[in-house]
Amino acid sequence: MAELSEALLSVLPSIRVPKAGDRVHKDECAFSFDTPESDGGLYICMNTFLGFGKQYVEKHYQKTGQRVYLHLKRTRKPKEEDTNSSAGDPPRKKPTRLAIGVEGGFDITEEKFEYDEDVKIVILPEHLDIPRDGLEGLPDMVKDRIASAVEAILTADSASRKQEVQAWDGEVRRVSKHAFSLHQLQNDVRIPPCGWKCSKCDMRENLWLNMTDGAILCGRRYFDGSGGNNHAVEHYRETGYPLAVKLGTITPDGADVYSYDEDDMVLDPNLAEHLAHFGIDMLKMQKTDKTMTELEIDMNQRIGEWELIQESGVQLKPLYGPGYTGIRNLGNSCYLNSVMQVLFSIPDFQRKAKLGHGLLSGEYSKPAPADGEQQPDQKGLQNGIAPRMFKSLIGKGHPEFSTNRQQDAQEFFLHFINMVERNCRSSENPNEVFRFLVEEKLKCLATEKVKYTQRVDYIMQLPVPMDAALNKDELLEYEEKKRQAEEEKQPLPELVRAKVPFSSCLEAYGAPEQVDDFWSTALQAKSVALKTTRFASFPDYLVIQIKKFTFGLDWVPKKLDVSIEMPEELDISALQGTGLQDGEEEMPDIAPPLVTPDEPKGSLGFYGNEDDDSFCSPHFSSPTSPMLDESVIIQLVEMGFPMDACRKAVYYTGNSGVETAMNWVMSHMDDPDFANPLVLPGSSGPGSTIACPDPPSEDSVATIVSMGFSRDQAMKALRATNNSLERAVDWIFSHIDDLDAEAAMDISEGRSAAESISESVPVGPKVRDGPGKYQLFAFISHMGTSTMCGHYVCHIKKDGRWVIYNDQKVCASEKPPKDLGYIYFYQRVPS
Repeated sequence: MAELSEALLSVLPSIRVPKAGDRVHKDECAFSFDTPESDGGLYICMNTFLGFGKQYVEKHYQKTGQRVYLHLKRTRKPKEEDTNSSAGDPPRKKPTRLAIGVEGGFDITEEKFEYDEDVKIVILPEHLDIPRDGLEGLPDMVKDRIASAVEAILTADSASRKQEVQAWDGEVRRVSKHAFSLHQLQNDVRIPPCGWKCSKCDMRENLWLNMTDGAILCGRRYFDGSGGNNHAVEHYRETGYPLAVKLGTITPDGADVYSYDEDDMVLDPNLAEHLAHFGIDMLKMQKTDKTMTELEIDMNQRIGEWELIQESGVQLKPLYGPGYTGIRNLGNSCYLNSVMQVLFSIPDFQRKAKLGHGLLSGEYSKPAPADGEQQPDQKGLQNGIAPRMFKSLIGKGHPEFSTNRQQDAQEFFLHFINMVERNCRSSENPNEVFRFLVEEKLKCLATEKVKYTQRVDYIMQLPVPMDAALNKDELLEYEEKKRQAEEEKQPLPELVRAKVPFSSCLEAYGAPEQVDDFWSTALQAKSVALKTTRFASFPDYLVIQIKKFTFGLDWVPKKLDVSIEMPEELDISALQGTGLQDGEEEMPDIAPPLVTPDEPKGSLGFYGNEDDDSFCSPHFSSPTSPMLDESVIIQLVEMGFPMDACRKAVYYTGNSGVETAMNWVMSHMDDPDFANPLVLPGSSGPGSTIACPDPPSEDSVATIVSMGFSRDQAMKALRATNNSLERAVDWIFSHIDDLDAEAAMDISEGRSAAESISESVPVGPKVRDGPGKYQLFAFISHMGTSTMCGHYVCHIKKDGRWVIYNDQKVCASEKPPKDLGYIYFYQRVPS
């Protein structure tokens, strides 16, 4: 005991009691996915409160000298049955809310186990173990301090709990702007408590009460033909009366209220008052019809692609071991799970990172403990890993990926690629496997002259030409049968899905696209051009996104229900760019003139309405300068990009459309002057060229040198930022690794400073070019009607067989639905 007391006294100064702002990592190892339930338990440093698995705690001690740790070991055991209960567990409740972790929603946190917890203090390097209750014999002051620290660590909210999957609710609604000012007609309409029917047809379900005039009408017709006959929305279009409540959903707790004006489900704080106007006592009403959320859940479960993509109708064989580790769904994180499973199946991404070790080591690929009779959809579940720290890190500061809402897997893939780019500027970059160059050819139809440009991309977006469907007759027949069934109130016919050949999608991708209002430098005026897209290089791994999500004529997002038989072997060599051909004449490489906002009015012959302050107004244009496409600028601004960046994107892409401008934005987001105003000197008239910037001032150079940078670095930074001192400093900090590498190269090669500066033109991005022949090795599928809802799974070809990764469930695939995928990953075939 004397030895233990002496050891505790020696480490007492390093023991801290966690305060309110401290993050206690007691659920997960900082370097692995070990938890207190792992075989070796978890060691929490009693100074930094970081958690470590058994294989990493010794390394932490050797690196930091921290000796004292609180060791947690939990052993799971089944929950004891409640002897007072007359029956066993009740059947699993059917979800009634489009939510996770809230009453009535999908329950992903149901705890069916209890834990025996062993707590002790461990002192390294001797590995002295001191039980929590083994502090007797120590001075009271010492004992109280250690006991307080232990108790505070055990009771503190863990770091993961603070960032834990919050209750996600797809039904969170805003208060309607009409709720407090709704005009209700004094027409003496009284609504009975039951027996309703549509006033324009005989429907007796899906009925909506307009809260202005008391009209009872049927709801919208759904995409599968069910629902109503659209009489309620037609009534709104005729009258403009905005709010309606769904009859049958009214209870003392509320009801489904829809605002046609706001085009969304809303809250009405004055609902009881508005209903009382028509003689409805909200406190006496009972639910007799399904809510809109219940209908949406039923609709999702009815859609055939859910069963096909998840292979629900087949008993799949679970797989375990290295490379077959599941990922827990942290609440709408299936998009992240699917993308990361595919990426860590690619050798370049299989580094000794925490996530890589967790997925590839096999340590966490073990069957989940059985809890009695399992539901069919629970069989084959693994313990898997819960990447809480990774999700928090990758989403930090992002307006969408930092939330618990469902996201688009393609957008997350590009976000992850962007994060890797930012952190691999001077080291080995795994993104090179996806990076390729796109060649865009613009041909002015008026002069026949051409312009070739190249840009970097990581994903091939493949359009879906629905008019190329092979089963048009079947589709027409299905639509006719569907129409007849709706009229006769009969069950709908079996769904017929459009079958579009992959070759038609490739043809649509490579087909010339007309660009109206193209600024031709050959004419120094607007013209019409044809844009052709080709590959300037072929990547090691080709990522193809099927553009299934589009907008209808009413601008409502919708998903194309389409089947595309993707080939196992793919050859896109025919899409290789050729560059400038014999007989082609290039347009002059002249930047179009631009008048900046501070240019004196009338100095260049302004025309139009002088009071117009739009992006394309006379304040921003002249007869000889290109008119910036205001609609494109507005679309980019609405996506959240800075105004000046959007104007530059449209300007530098020559009014080539929103997609081209978006590509420019994505390629220049990391530029230090990304959001700075567009100012081009030498833009005084047609045919003018951009004047060379003045040499950097000696005062600016001296200022940067005084900060500890070299003169070469100062000169390069000032040249890159148009001699802006403030931007130059930011530029240096964002390129410091590259500058250091260049400086080392200059020294090793004996180059002079002048030679180094003369090579200030940046080298193009590194790409891995090769043959355009590929083999399918993975695809990500989406189920649901929108990227903002539904579910993602992925299929990956491993060891000659297809494997389905459905969050924690990893199984051998029997019928991989390759025709219903959303994002496909092809690997180059070795030549």
